[in-house]
Amino acid sequence: MKYVRAIAFAALAGITIIGTGCAVGRGQETAGAYVDDAAITTSVKAKLLEDKTVSGTSISVETLNGTVQLSGFAKSIAEKTQAANIAHHVKNVRAVRNDIVVRP
Repeated sequence: MKYVRAIAFAALAGITIIGTGCAVGRGQETAGAYVDDAAITTSVKAKLLEDKTVSGTSISVETLNGTVQLSGFAKSIAEKTQAANIAHHVKNVRAVRNDIVVRP
């Protein structure tokens, strides 16, 4: 099971880097900052998918200069709060913007 998670995380990281490209963008100062943001995004998304109380497939994650923005939909306020808590505890996250909408 541990190996499956590791492989899934590596695949998600690769897809994120390939999908976002290697160019510096969105007002970031360096390519290093861009790579750091991609790593943060990948880590947050992986942790959301791993958590059984959060629907990681319904939540989008974007990172800019260490600030994580969560968007998408949750089934409850508790799920929205848990998603933000997960993001806050990822290494190198400076702040979290929780724009998740709660749907009944």
